[in-house]
Amino acid sequence: MSQTIVVAGATGDLGGRIIRSLLAEGAGVRALVRPGKAISGVLQEAGVSVVQVDYLDASTLKDALAGADAVVSALSGLAPVMLETQTRLLMAAVAAGVPRFIPSDYAVDFTTIKEGSNRNLQWRREFRKIVDAAPIRATSVLSGAFADMLTGVAPLILFRQKRVLFWRDADQPMAFTTMDDVAGYTAKAALDPEAPRFLRIAGDTVSSRELAAIMTDISGTQYRTLYAGSIGSLRLMARVGRMLAKPSTDLYPAWQGMQYFGNMFSGDGAFHTLDNDRYGSRQWTSAREVLRAR
Repeated sequence: MSQTIVVAGATGDLGGRIIRSLLAEGAGVRALVRPGKAISGVLQEAGVSVVQVDYLDASTLKDALAGADAVVSALSGLAPVMLETQTRLLMAAVAAGVPRFIPSDYAVDFTTIKEGSNRNLQWRREFRKIVDAAPIRATSVLSGAFADMLTGVAPLILFRQKRVLFWRDADQPMAFTTMDDVAGYTAKAALDPEAPRFLRIAGDTVSSRELAAIMTDISGTQYRTLYAGSIGSLRLMARVGRMLAKPSTDLYPAWQGMQYFGNMFSGDGAFHTLDNDRYGSRQWTSAREVLRAR
């Protein structure tokens, strides 16, 4: 008998990918959307049940989760979303008797970073305390940085200048996983009643020096690494940038990107073991494939 998985944040990019992966696994999918929002017609035609919910209405939210085998959160936003809304979702899952919960934790290892070193990851650290105190089986999928960002969203590879930035060490390994691979693995975890508290995955683990070599090979033009400073100077720039920034609803302001790079290049958010093979062998998308597609 197929399991029913509820996906919150269903209208987002990652949420939609998770839904498609769950459908491919034969799961029944219930998508939570806010009033006035809608998922794609293709997903609805594929049999996804769409439920409009007001996260401030605990009773309605609980009813929307009734009978589910797991709730997968793909919520994305600032503290009101990542802490308040996600806590309401968690409490509704507990009240509805849902046995499993996957929080929106897709990132580097926030359990090992320095306290307060990353605003967005600090919310995940705070929510961890909330979910661990709740009577529900939780599983966080930690996936490193989204490899999709290598093509320009994250200014690590300077394509025009033929340079790859690094701080402190050009050979520092960094985990990258495409959103499709994260979604596919998360679907497997959502259907796994024995999934552990944390699952760590990496589609590829590469350093700035290796990225420069990949780009040189792909483009036929020499790419070189470029030293951008120490970890201390990077974190100082992030602090100054945050202090000088105007109030904004931007989830990824420039200073937040600096904080992420600080966690990645310091190695404090690195994975020391991987759970890539927990659900059998799969073809992970490499950094080379992502960059070649660009």
